[in-house]
Amino acid sequence: MGRRPICRLPDLAADLVKQQVAVIFAPASTPAALAAKRATSTIPIIFTVGSDSIEAGLVNSLSRPSGNVTGVSILVNLLSAKRLELLKTLVPKAGVIDVLMNPKTANAWPDLKETKTAAQALGLELVVREASTESEIEAAFAGFDRQRQGALFLLADGFFRNQLEQLIKLAAQYSIPASYPWPEFASAGGLLCYGANNSDAWRQGGVYIGRILRGSSPAELPVIQSTKLELAINRKTARSLGLEIPAMLLAVADEVIE
Repeated sequence: MGRRPICRLPDLAADLVKQQVAVIFAPASTPAALAAKRATSTIPIIFTVGSDSIEAGLVNSLSRPSGNVTGVSILVNLLSAKRLELLKTLVPKAGVIDVLMNPKTANAWPDLKETKTAAQALGLELVVREASTESEIEAAFAGFDRQRQGALFLLADGFFRNQLEQLIKLAAQYSIPASYPWPEFASAGGLLCYGANNSDAWRQGGVYIGRILRGSSPAELPVIQSTKLELAINRKTARSLGLEIPAMLLAVADEVIE
């Protein structure tokens, strides 16, 4: 078995520096952005991350980032309360919510803290399950208590995003209503998906790359707070789970997958 991708990030970043690239783009990955920052203090770095870029150590200011790093902060780990409220509306009988998190990413812990606060306000019980590999995801789903009525709440994480097919397949296999932080999961069969539009964030990152290549300095480019949010619901998946989508959700959804 080869080295896990996250372990290779320092080597990959060092290789880019060795090649003297004009700019490094680290999309949807705080670890990748941090690896690039550690590898160079001169080559411009543009990131798109779902974590707090100041707390993560990428920049020291959103409006005036110093050094060679700037980019786009996607509203992901600040949306847990709203996502949990939407899930409770769609699955009102779910008193217990299984939370799947990757403990090896920095933004997982503040995200979990916010989720716990939201769950308490909504009168929901949380069961936290950890997974950072494909086999651990399999084990987490196998451990779900299918004798009770519950639902799954997936914390935002780059690894989970790359495991789209596995997560959707397991949720269907175990008949678990699930909430995902990426709207694009809905078209693959995800039941309830609410979060920032990643394509828009990457477009904004691309604009910054263009400005860098035309001579701008990262220190001149403030960190963009991406605020374009989307709610997507898969009606077919809801039917397979025996769920009736409330009219209020259908009215506010940006996309309903038939």
